[in-house]
Amino acid sequence: MLTIHHLGVSQSERIVWLCEELGVPYALKLYVRDPVTRAAPAEYRAIHPAGTAPVITDDDLTLSESGAIIEYIIAKYGEGRMARALGHPEFANYLFWLHYANGSLMPAIMSDRMAAAARPAGAPIPAIPTRSERGLAMVEARLGQTPYFAGDDLTAADVIMLFPLRPSRLFEPRDLTPYPNLRDWLQRISERPAYQRAMGLAEPGQPIALV
Repeated sequence: MLTIHHLGVSQSERIVWLCEELGVPYALKLYVRDPVTRAAPAEYRAIHPAGTAPVITDDDLTLSESGAIIEYIIAKYGEGRMARALGHPEFANYLFWLHYANGSLMPAIMSDRMAAAARPAGAPIPAIPTRSERGLAMVEARLGQTPYFAGDDLTAADVIMLFPLRPSRLFEPRDLTPYPNLRDWLQRISERPAYQRAMGLAEPGQPIALV
């Protein structure tokens, strides 16, 4: 049986949400971070050599990496649902945002955070937009064109993009007031029953509202 190994407050929450949207049966195993270091427990790190979230097991298979897991679940259990097939007018957009989330946006957010931390106290803040700010501008523009990242319907591109765009997962306080399209998208996501079920299971007791 498909098992999602969910590390609290991590990217593996998106895999729970994906399975809830698809109606795919799964077992959920929760792991709690160290209260001091916030690191994953040794039990979790031992599942896959990468030692990172998310991780799934499926019979004899152990698989890590969000994008790989999403594509695996859609191909094996989803019958292609929540994806865009070659020939679909949104196929290229689907591919771009599916890979942009972890390939560029997450590293941009982290690198900007590290650059800010390394800046001497009182040093002027550069006037040019940071990499993450440029990324958020792209997101805002895209969501002004379509309700979801790959067109009129929710796809796995939205599932993978949510984690870096959630205000509570942005790793640093960020005012989303300048991004009304993004805020509207977050509101639509928070109203989805499958998302609410997923967060109730993966992060019990945590607020579901995204804006």
